[in-house]
Amino acid sequence: MKKFLSCHDAGDFQSLIAQALEFKKNPLKSVHLGQGKRMGLLFLNPSMRTRLSTEIAAKNLGMDVIVFNVGQDGWAFEFEDEAIMSGTTVEHVKDAAPILGKYFDVLGIRTFPSLKNKQDDYSELYINQFIKYAGVPVVSLESATLHPLQSLADLITINENYTEKRKPKIVLTWAPHVKALPQCVANSFSQWINAWGGADFTIAHPEDYELDPQFTNGATITHNQDEALRDADFIYVKNWSTYQDYGKIYCNDPEWMLTTEKIATTRNAKVMHCLPVRRNVELSDEILDSTSSIVTQQAVNRIWAAQAVLAELLKK
Repeated sequence: MKKFLSCHDAGDFQSLIAQALEFKKNPLKSVHLGQGKRMGLLFLNPSMRTRLSTEIAAKNLGMDVIVFNVGQDGWAFEFEDEAIMSGTTVEHVKDAAPILGKYFDVLGIRTFPSLKNKQDDYSELYINQFIKYAGVPVVSLESATLHPLQSLADLITINENYTEKRKPKIVLTWAPHVKALPQCVANSFSQWINAWGGADFTIAHPEDYELDPQFTNGATITHNQDEALRDADFIYVKNWSTYQDYGKIYCNDPEWMLTTEKIATTRNAKVMHCLPVRRNVELSDEILDSTSSIVTQQAVNRIWAAQAVLAELLKK
């Protein structure tokens, strides 16, 4: 592994999951691996779980970690090649990234989509420019289109909670929200579950909320949430804005919020969410505070997902 941007960089999923679960049992078992190494965590947008879990993971491996909030702690970056920098950006990534590559052995980058220009967002310009110019391994801490560390943690959590011999039925269901959110988590979860191939996977959402087919091919897609939830083993709840007419909210129907009544037709399904969650908008209190919810377990597994990925990068 030389970078970690999507499931395509993960190699053997089951091996990576197994390694993460070994770290969960013994967090410091490879503390020597990162000794004398530094990781830089660069955030172009806010973060809590991603920032803290990745910092803990790196330190568990013996690495020194420095966190830098781009645009707040330092200059605003320009990412376009051949840009005439007469506006608000002060430093070009072409100048900054090679220096960061000398300061650090691994870079973690968190970017965010504008939700205004689909072509720009889906080109992944920001994170790709760091890869192009830094010269060291780059880990996505969420990009404009994907959130691979979250998705790996999701797979770890599913593996921990499923012991049946048959394939689990996993449902990704859209939820209402007060503002337009990116497709990153939904794209990423779909990509990983489809690539894993170990599940009967269904995506439920209102009309006009189709995701990019490059991430959803292989899933059953329906506009009927009740039908999707029937016999589900895992339900992943997430809002996302429109992909075709990019970044819009067409529907905010509260009937799409998951409730106890709706999961009555499942196989005692476990409910997942990447957090933060808008209580009683995306998910009801009765679900989040019940034994069906495994969102805390998911969030804790972010540490072990990051630690497994960093260990693989350090070995190389």
